[in-house]
Amino acid sequence: MVIDRLFPILRTPDLPQLSGFYEQAFGAEVTYRYDHEGVDVYVALAVGGGQIGIGLEADIARGDAIAVWFYTDDVDATYAAALAAGAASVAPPEDLPWGERVAQARDPDGNLLYVATTTRP
Repeated sequence: MVIDRLFPILRTPDLPQLSGFYEQAFGAEVTYRYDHEGVDVYVALAVGGGQIGIGLEADIARGDAIAVWFYTDDVDATYAAALAAGAASVAPPEDLPWGERVAQARDPDGNLLYVATTTRP
């Protein structure tokens, strides 16, 4: 068996808000959308070299079921962009002993985001 790709799917009661957050904060681009009776119920977003899906689920409970990790060339700028787009800070950028600079935030639905860059050559 060979798995050729995988991606997280976030579930949200407010798909336009969450999709807009990822587009604004991380430059994500909608690559696919599925609608039901004229209302988007699923979008796929390309961001960096990966993808993330967002599905509409009116009664979904928020929680810590998923964390999304973004590698970037500038943690501080990416973290600031996420906050400007509506993320809530969990931990500001910090150099960690294993050779990465990492920040944490929560998107508008409370999903945990890690933003990181390698600090060692």
